[in-house]
Amino acid sequence: MNNTAKIQFTELENSAKSAIQTLLYFDIFSYPLRAEEILNFQCNSDSDVNETSRILEHLVEEEFIFKLGEYYSLNNETALLERRLKGNEKADAMMKKAKWVSAFIGNFPFVRCVCISGSLSKGYFDAASDIDYFIITEPNRLWIARTFLVAFKKIFLLNSKKYFCTNYFIDTAHLEIEDKNIFTATEIFTLMPMNNTELFEKFMSSNSWAKDFLPNYGKKITVKKREPNSFIKKIFEKLLSGKFGEWLDTYFLRITLKLWHKDFPYYNPDVFELTMRSRKYVSKHHPQNMQTVILQKFEERIKSFEIKFNVSLQYV
Repeated sequence: MNNTAKIQFTELENSAKSAIQTLLYFDIFSYPLRAEEILNFQCNSDSDVNETSRILEHLVEEEFIFKLGEYYSLNNETALLERRLKGNEKADAMMKKAKWVSAFIGNFPFVRCVCISGSLSKGYFDAASDIDYFIITEPNRLWIARTFLVAFKKIFLLNSKKYFCTNYFIDTAHLEIEDKNIFTATEIFTLMPMNNTELFEKFMSSNSWAKDFLPNYGKKITVKKREPNSFIKKIFEKLLSGKFGEWLDTYFLRITLKLWHKDFPYYNPDVFELTMRSRKYVSKHHPQNMQTVILQKFEERIKSFEIKFNVSLQYV
């Protein structure tokens, strides 16, 4: 292996650095990628799939990365590929249930759009996975929608979140995600809208900043008209449309905040704001703080790679 050739290659090829960084990011999840997936998730916009494949083959030759069948990885471990393929199969099998639950969630009062998020939205599911949902609600009724869904989970599902993890809510008047980084951009682009794609497209337009991180990502959205509200949903929304509904929504927000401050007294205000953001128009329940964890691991992997191969992954 020619170390001089390796250093020159990475210094001259930003597309190579971008491909390596993409593999480093998904290595956090032990997830090998195909060439077209690396193109989708890399931050360099000057490549196409043929150029990306050429770069990847060169990186394999120089022993920066490894090729496992049609997949690329930083580790030469077939177990990683087997894990991914099993997870992909499990995700395919789980989609039927996820779609049914999405339709069920969509029938709750003031819910306007339901999206599958998390690992399932990326085509992976295993024994440790939950089915996560990203939900858009009517303004000033987010906390009513959230509380009804949480109450259903606690009462009828015995608080199991395996197939019913509703951990992120925003409303239709505040579609832009406040945290802007590679983690949130990846989560946004991999969302799978299960209804009301017209609203989902507005959400994507409101988060055009994500293209700064993933300029190549392109996903065709299957057109799904907004489903007509059920009779029961219409009744609840009518009953809660006035001042009482406004009061109840604010009350549920206050009660939830009080409980969360009690459950997580060790969080400083900044961490609480990031992981448990609670305002009239947004509700996050991410106590594991995966955003910070993933971003820190990503930076650590970049530094470790640079030290190991004596190269820089900074763009020139």
